Amino acid sequence: MRILFIGGTGNISKVCAELAVARGHDVTLLNRGKSGESVRGARSIVGDIVDTKAVAAALGSEPWDVVADFIIFTPEQLEQRIKLFRGRVGQFFFISSASAYQKPVTHYQITESTPLANPFWDYSRNKIACEERLLRALREENFPSVVVRPSWTYGNTVIPLAVTSHGKFYFTGIDRLRKGKPMIVPGDGSSLWAMTHNTDFAKGFVGLFGNPATIGHAFHITSDEVLSWDQIYQVVADAAGVRNPKLVHIASDFITACMPEMLGGLTGDKACSVVMDNSKIKRFVPDFVCTTKLRDGVAKSIAWYDADPSRQIIDHQANANWDKLIALYERGLGEAKREFGRQTAIGFSR
Repeated sequence: MRILFIGGTGNISKVCAELAVARGHDVTLLNRGKSGESVRGARSIVGDIVDTKAVAAALGSEPWDVVADFIIFTPEQLEQRIKLFRGRVGQFFFISSASAYQKPVTHYQITESTPLANPFWDYSRNKIACEERLLRALREENFPSVVVRPSWTYGNTVIPLAVTSHGKFYFTGIDRLRKGKPMIVPGDGSSLWAMTHNTDFAKGFVGLFGNPATIGHAFHITSDEVLSWDQIYQVVADAAGVRNPKLVHIASDFITACMPEMLGGLTGDKACSVVMDNSKIKRFVPDFVCTTKLRDGVAKSIAWYDADPSRQIIDHQANANWDKLIALYERGLGEAKREFGRQTAIGFSR
């Protein structure tokens, strides 16, 4: 099959492109060429997808069996893609997000039919709006879209912690652990989550290629290994060589009141137990199975960082903010204990 990846160099998209090449597909990557990453065996087209005229000229009139777009975040961006690929694609894969599922959750297990509603996060609401536009495009003009909703998918560059620094600063959490600094865990640490290794996600994703029965459907692709946040932090600590991590449990409401920028990613996503039912992806891709346990995947991630000190970039501002938040929480907790202690003493004296 002739496959076009828009993006193709990110945490998820790169391994998906690599697997598509390994399975013998004719793969092309369209991106700005700024990451320095490449996929051996794939053709590259350097271009900025937002430059409609330049991209249209670069792509020509070629038809594609599959277009997988990893960098659509708004309905306006999607509208451009529909116009660009109308009538020339067999399957158009839109990468949505599992954070689009209803929050707070109303059932402990999430299926693809769980309502889409997230009042806490613009990112998720934009993804929902894109999904709704694709349904309309399917009805009105038979635009052949497939929606995929990843949950937290990690790989070499990503360390899966609930309160962390993203992008090039993922190592910050490992550095804190190794220095014995306290780590913030939202809630009481018992909420459940499924972390998925990017190579496992790729098996489900690429397995959908070329199947016309997928058109108009949505799929999430996650691991069946479900752990609490306390367990996840302990797995990461073990991989980092830290035996007894200092975990500080702080209510999500307290965290987001102090750091409102975390409202979407925390209250709108990670504060709830999120357990995915993967029955649908397994029906459409019968050989899909996640084989990477969190302990093994995280060990690879940390080994990747340890192999090159230049990768170990620390987010000092995030560190300062976390230290301040922990200090405020512990001060407030201490005051509450003293106040209740005084009340108890007064009660007894009466």
